[in-house]
Amino acid sequence: MSPNDAFRIAVFPGDGIGTEVTAAALAVLDALGPRLGVRLDYAHLPGGAATYRDTGVALSDEALKSATAADAILFGAMGLPGIRYPDGTEIAPQLDLRFALELYAGVRPIRALPGGARVLADPRAADIDLVLIRESTEGLFASRGKGTVEDDHSARDTQVITRATSERLFDFAFKLATRRKARGRPGKVTCVDKANVFVSFAFFRKIFHERAIRFPDILAEHHYVDATALDLVRQPWDFDVLVTENMFGDILSDLGAALLGGMGMAPSADIGDDHGLFQPAHGSAPDIAGQGLANPIAMLQSTAMMLDWLGQRHELEALSDGAAAIDTAIARVLAEGHARPRDLGGQNGTAAITRAVIEAL
Repeated sequence: MSPNDAFRIAVFPGDGIGTEVTAAALAVLDALGPRLGVRLDYAHLPGGAATYRDTGVALSDEALKSATAADAILFGAMGLPGIRYPDGTEIAPQLDLRFALELYAGVRPIRALPGGARVLADPRAADIDLVLIRESTEGLFASRGKGTVEDDHSARDTQVITRATSERLFDFAFKLATRRKARGRPGKVTCVDKANVFVSFAFFRKIFHERAIRFPDILAEHHYVDATALDLVRQPWDFDVLVTENMFGDILSDLGAALLGGMGMAPSADIGDDHGLFQPAHGSAPDIAGQGLANPIAMLQSTAMMLDWLGQRHELEALSDGAAAIDTAIARVLAEGHARPRDLGGQNGTAAITRAVIEAL
């Protein structure tokens, strides 16, 4: 691609602080400007709880079509506690996009930054650097919208584990571990399951070890989910890449975020074979929305993940360099004390942190 070429980015600001952290992300991207080597064209799209309230549709066919045609999707946060579907479930177009675009790999980096929160007293906590890969299209979430309540005396949701999706998921995890090993990480993938109780998880583990044979340079281990929760608090520095089912990943990724100071430090990506969606793992935080208090770091890290994914996908080193520049700037801001978000004990809000990151670029 030439500098005159452009990538089309579908932007869903969403609800609550989603609009604020999205604005921060776009400001940082604009600051990178020509350094990226290509132009980024933004298509701002509606979606979320407020959209559902106003139109009766949380994610329109037009918005889905536009997102599908985009080169990447940048997502703020969606959902508001007082706005629900008639069955009581939350407005969550991010889940609709995962299913519609087959975004099977939920990537949740958990990495300690110099100057970041020190939740664990052990000095080895400074070395936390792991990635949790959450399968994002099946597992227990396959029952979304399909669960049953029988005569008001029992309710049922069904977990689904398929070979095709599990194979793609595990290959993704092993390839990621291979790339991380080249950068000095251990080169280890841990399958997190409950194979001692459930047939579906025994099947999940079986497929994991079948795929592991294809990656002989990567250590393959398995761990029960309850023991993993314990060890994420007791010795998280021992993990490299964790791969697990949808619901387990949903829970464990938040535990991992707590090790870094909270959800404001939790970036994420949902990756498929053809599409990528990038968003902070936090919610819309309506209690602080509109006050300029939101920590934008998770969104900025997610934006960096988007650039790196585009750079790898299209073999454009400038985009990957841009991603590294954002991550380095964030680390510098925290380490040198230029700005500190309130959820890490500082006094700075969205605008101040964003300005500091742009200056550090």
